[in-house]
Amino acid sequence: MPRNGQLPPPLSGSSVQLLLQFGLDHGLSGDRCLAGTGLDWQDLADPAFVVRMDQELQLIRNLAQALGDIPGAGIQAGLRYRLASRSVWGFALLSCATLRDAIGMAFRYQSLWNPLTEFRVEENGDLLVTTIDDSALPEDLRAFIVDRDLGISVSFMRDLIGTTLPAVSVALRRPQPADTRPYEDLFGMRPVFGAGENRVVRNSAGYLDRPLPGANTEVVRQCEAQCQALLARWPVQEGLASQLRNRMIVRPGVLPDMETLAEELHMSLRTLRRRLADEGTSFRQLQEEVREALAEEMLAEGLKLEHVADTLGYGEVSNFIRAYRRWKGVTPHRDRGRRSEGA
Repeated sequence: MPRNGQLPPPLSGSSVQLLLQFGLDHGLSGDRCLAGTGLDWQDLADPAFVVRMDQELQLIRNLAQALGDIPGAGIQAGLRYRLASRSVWGFALLSCATLRDAIGMAFRYQSLWNPLTEFRVEENGDLLVTTIDDSALPEDLRAFIVDRDLGISVSFMRDLIGTTLPAVSVALRRPQPADTRPYEDLFGMRPVFGAGENRVVRNSAGYLDRPLPGANTEVVRQCEAQCQALLARWPVQEGLASQLRNRMIVRPGVLPDMETLAEELHMSLRTLRRRLADEGTSFRQLQEEVREALAEEMLAEGLKLEHVADTLGYGEVSNFIRAYRRWKGVTPHRDRGRRSEGA
């Protein structure tokens, strides 16, 4: 989501590599997995390469469309994620003193590892209640991404304590699939499907304050300092405008209109307009901010104008060039050349 006119923290290339390998292992070609992402093999061969949210979403869309008939495909993908591969954030969790500390660390820096959905965790006696808000996601990707998140959470828990907390109840918003066995294997029970929210309740008795085997105070201190430095580059902006930016940024090329977003947020158009006006902005202005931020980022990465125009929903390159001149006062070619001269 753009924050103060900027893009969210870039995603680690390791996630895309993992998803790509998942597709290859299921018989897909690399070209089919990466179609429409703007990524190529040379990008992914660079260990320092980072990807944009829309690029990972397109890769996930390719996988979901091609592998959607495989029971629990998203869960399978999620179980491949490991904390040791999640860079500084993963090492910070592995070095925490207790599971309670690790959970706190995870959600203090959630935007560094999971910008697609919003996790919330609450303690209720000996119960740990986790909810996953997928409302900002494109509808066709919600089931796969939530399933992936469920798999990731179990995999990360196993990395921390060698097992997973026993599930007490599981409710998911997605319709019930034909084969529920992957969910039963993951939780030890069949979830309630078609629920109002994604909610997993686990028994945490005796686990939260148990010392973790990799506890190291100095490593935690150093890693957290790096996490804070990363977050400082993308200051958080609260309010309705921030929510709308988040929902628009995950759907470049098909930016939702105001009616769609108002319906998703369960408010009238009149209320949405008024609340945006109270925050000193408008829906049209937010659309422009999202497109401008994405355009600047993609051009800096060297993407062709045709790809940028198509991704941002302009269709014709000439329409995009006119919009860019309105934002920056110069054409994309002139701005790119000016940046190269100043580099």
